[in-house]
Amino acid sequence: MSTSLLFVKTQECLYVKQESIQTGEHGKEARATRLITERASRRIGVMAFDLALQRPRKQVTIIHKSNVLSVTDGLFRETVRAVPGLPEVQGRFNDVTIQEQLVDSAVYRLFREPQIYDVMVAPNLYGDIISDAAAALVGSLGLVPSINAGDSFVMGEPVHGSAPDIAGQCIANPLASIRSAALMLRRLGYSQGADRLDKAVDEVIREGRVLTPDLGGKSKTQEVLDEVLRRL
Repeated sequence: MSTSLLFVKTQECLYVKQESIQTGEHGKEARATRLITERASRRIGVMAFDLALQRPRKQVTIIHKSNVLSVTDGLFRETVRAVPGLPEVQGRFNDVTIQEQLVDSAVYRLFREPQIYDVMVAPNLYGDIISDAAAALVGSLGLVPSINAGDSFVMGEPVHGSAPDIAGQCIANPLASIRSAALMLRRLGYSQGADRLDKAVDEVIREGRVLTPDLGGKSKTQEVLDEVLRRL
């Protein structure tokens, strides 16, 4: 956990899927509604700061494009920046450093100098793009885990989602799913079990003997899973 990059994102932005299309004077015109609320921005901001508190560097970088989208990204930026001053947090984020980065330059710097980041927080669309881009830094989308966390539930899933292009070939990398289970356990308070899962996965990757094709190996999905289970 302490040496990894964490990325948190809201479930709003363009993903509210309010789209329309109509025919105008010059042909078809498509529009999408982008929703950013103070409530959701504050909630994801508090989560980002809480996560940062658990890490050595204690740094949060707000990703936005408020120089262009001054209203929507402006609200997101201002709301997250205001989190440490909320009465309900009672100064518990005083030790957390706040940074900002425009989303386009953030992607560039992520590839050039990923070490400058710790916890990154962004609206949904930016989060989807950057989290997939970040997977290139570790070698494969098949390694990157995620969780969807609410007030009363948590659900783990790989960042890559499904892989219909390789369905039925038994070569999908199971390690992102396993790491997602570890994140889920850690979120639920079972840190010891999460550490065991992460350690087993790390050992399999370092040895490099049993890996799926996306990591340059020749093993099947079940073989990789069995190897992780053996090390547990």
